[in-house]
Amino acid sequence: QVQLVESGGGLVQPGGSLRLSCAASGFVLGYYAIGWFRQAPGKEREGVSCISDSDLGSDGSTYYADSVKGRFTISRDNAKNQVYLQMNSLKPEDTAVYFCAAVLGPWRCTVVRNSYDHWGQGTQVTVSS
Repeated sequence: QVQLVESGGGLVQPGGSLRLSCAASGFVLGYYAIGWFRQAPGKEREGVSCISDSDLGSDGSTYYADSVKGRFTISRDNAKNQVYLQMNSLKPEDTAVYFCAAVLGPWRCTVVRNSYDHWGQGTQVTVSS
């Protein structure tokens, strides 16, 4: 069955970097759009970034929320069944549990939460001095 497992979270100082990984299994990663979402305590889960399917015609196009544009980069390695979120210049307001999610393409992705069918369990990112 479809399974997503996030890793790479941790504690980092403001201005630092982390790379999150989303390991996919049970499906052909290239057929799916993958989104990254985050949820801070007491807040709604919000979309951060997504990458469209690469093998069904959406060409792996990407999207970023304004709050992370220019700081975060999403990428995929279908051969390794991994999607990455490189996070640079981290701020305390980036502190949250980060989730990856998947939906079958073809689809030029957005980060509308209800569009995604499969979710990982999340990884904690804490930005603090």
